[in-house]
Amino acid sequence: MTVDRLRVLCLDIEGGYGGSSRSLFESIRNLDPAGVAVEVWCKRAGPIQERYRALGVPCRVTPAMPKVSALPRLSRNLVIFAQFARDWLAARAFRRELLAECRRFDLVHLNHEALFILGRWLKWRTHIPVTAHVRTILADSAFARWQCRTLANVATRLLFITENERASFERHAGRTVSGRIVYNIAEPPDAPVAPDSRVPTDGRFRVASLSNFAWVRGTDRLIDVAEALARAGRRDILFVVAGSMKLPGGLSGEIGRVARAGGSLPDYAKARGVSDMFVFLGHVSNPEATLAGCDALFKPTRNADPWGRDIIEALAAGKPVITLGRYNRFVEDGVTGVLKPTFDAPPLAREIVRLADDRALCRRLGRAGRDRVATLCNGPARAGELLTVWAEAVGR
Repeated sequence: MTVDRLRVLCLDIEGGYGGSSRSLFESIRNLDPAGVAVEVWCKRAGPIQERYRALGVPCRVTPAMPKVSALPRLSRNLVIFAQFARDWLAARAFRRELLAECRRFDLVHLNHEALFILGRWLKWRTHIPVTAHVRTILADSAFARWQCRTLANVATRLLFITENERASFERHAGRTVSGRIVYNIAEPPDAPVAPDSRVPTDGRFRVASLSNFAWVRGTDRLIDVAEALARAGRRDILFVVAGSMKLPGGLSGEIGRVARAGGSLPDYAKARGVSDMFVFLGHVSNPEATLAGCDALFKPTRNADPWGRDIIEALAAGKPVITLGRYNRFVEDGVTGVLKPTFDAPPLAREIVRLADDRALCRRLGRAGRDRVATLCNGPARAGELLTVWAEAVGR
């Protein structure tokens, strides 16, 4: 007996400009098209659409797709949810089209928890199963608890990128949920990757940062560590920063003054006297090339979350990772990188110097990281787990 292919519509809020979008692409790239037919709708136009076309996967851009996710501060939540209400009303045509197009699919996959209200709206109006990918840890608030409870009631099955997202989600939702942990895919390259030509090759130890500016990611802490290195006379360390470095409102102190004057993180580095230790690349569509030109990755997260797209891609590229937290599934101190429980700029600067002065150690940690993600983040295996969750959601 022939079984029809599973027809899945995936909703992506980033369009290739973030880790959730890249992770979804890697999953779809590793799926067997004989068993599943996927279509992707992206909120943003970006580099990912051409990559989907190369795979033969239908992909369209739908800017009106409404999304929102809880933030730590009450005042910010009030602002963003008011903005979302406006966007929701403006998205009436998008919602009508989505409702009509759902008839072509067996399942809708929400690729980010920021689509929770859209998922609830679909559940009220259709019988189509919904799965959702939980990709971040929300700061505890009434809005976060509402978001997680809503998504737990909407989704037939949930997916989590690590054990930490699941534990946080269940804590906010107030109950155990039906879901599965599926690590993101990041595989070592089959052939050497050409380095980004904008990354200097002057012998300095090059430390990459691969994420748009965000306070919770600790991007501004790169400046603090650069200052500590400069005080120690080590201006031979270069930070290669990829991503948008636009500063948001609401920051305090000197960086807040720079932001209010319309400045960005490069302006803040200049104000602190360390701009010569930085190269800012802006958004990069090929982070593998950035990593190929660097020696290590640094993620000074304020959320103590030593995992994510940037980290697993660095490990896959054979680069040790310096980061913060206690979860050591990916970054293990002294094995695949440097993992410290809390942020302190001078000790972290010394760890970077240690890697810069012992390149053999740096390479050894990088090889161990590459071997680890080759197992944990294997493409066909993780894509198979995703397909299993989809099949369970539709009762196959």
